Amino acid sequence: MTGEKKSGFVAETVKTIVYALLIAGVFRTVFFQPFWIPSGSMKETLLIGDFLFVNKMSYGYSYASCPSVRIPQIGLDVDAEDLCGWMRGGNSRLLGGEPERGDVVVFRHPVSGNDFIKRLIGLPGDRIQMVQGRLHINDQPVQVEEAGIFAEPMMPQGPEGSPPRCANAPVGMGGTCEKERAIETLPNGVSHTILNIGNQSTDNTGVFVVPEGHYFFMGDNRDNSTDSRVDQIAGGVGYVPYENLIGRADRVMFSSAGRSMLYFWTWRGNRFFKAIE
Repeated sequence: MTGEKKSGFVAETVKTIVYALLIAGVFRTVFFQPFWIPSGSMKETLLIGDFLFVNKMSYGYSYASCPSVRIPQIGLDVDAEDLCGWMRGGNSRLLGGEPERGDVVVFRHPVSGNDFIKRLIGLPGDRIQMVQGRLHINDQPVQVEEAGIFAEPMMPQGPEGSPPRCANAPVGMGGTCEKERAIETLPNGVSHTILNIGNQSTDNTGVFVVPEGHYFFMGDNRDNSTDSRVDQIAGGVGYVPYENLIGRADRVMFSSAGRSMLYFWTWRGNRFFKAIE
């Protein structure tokens, strides 16, 4: 191959890579965003190591729809606000759609900018309260039905290697970690599993009145979730503005029980394309 042909080949290769990255960037910004579940706050609906795509078309688009790219190993830290901060303000969205109570939503934390995934519990104007571990919406307790025990092995989970918290603690490594399991049905008929470990400070709260244009989120693993029950000053999530919603999680694509999604031998065979309820 002559020098001229080599330079032409390199140029075409670079162009192909650039076009592929641009297409991937547009796809991720406009349609779907990949999300890897890093914690157990949404068990058993979502497990550590679940991999899913977030549907960005569900609620329309805002500055939070732009992807954040963080690769600490090479010092890359590009925030969504760096790319699309000009869209922020007014708490509005382009082609905006209203989320529904019970949706599992990925949103941008109002302070840290990190992506969180929780269940939408409170709509604008709602009164939300926890009383002895039971959720109350607009001064009415939601329907809860006992559903046995959620059991999992006591072992390090996910990239961080964190062990689960257990209602039957202490549990030695290799033992069976148990949590109380129940089915909670929200006022609009959406039913989902919730887990309980024991009495926690967030099991009894004051009344939260959700402001206009904001939403109240909670994790299904109620005693192991940093969510809207704790305000942002205290390290929680607080009320989440409409413009901070990224999209709705509808389906798990696959799931890895290991330290990396690349460890295909640890993939959970029963979670391929599993619908999120």
